[in-house]
Amino acid sequence: MKDLFEKINAEFDTFKTESDSLIEKGVKAAGARARKSTLELEKLLKEFRKVSIEESKK
Repeated sequence: MKDLFEKINAEFDTFKTESDSLIEKGVKAAGARARKSTLELEKLLKEFRKVSIEESKK
């Protein structure tokens, strides 16, 4: 679970960096990378929810 948490944090950092580039600098390619990052975050957060529920049942 700790590994999953680290992956979520790393992906969120990527999203933050790319979205900052899009908003502040107007880099259009950063927008695509930020959107891709949100899809990955969605997968990771669903996995976290699944693991969290399994852990709470123990």
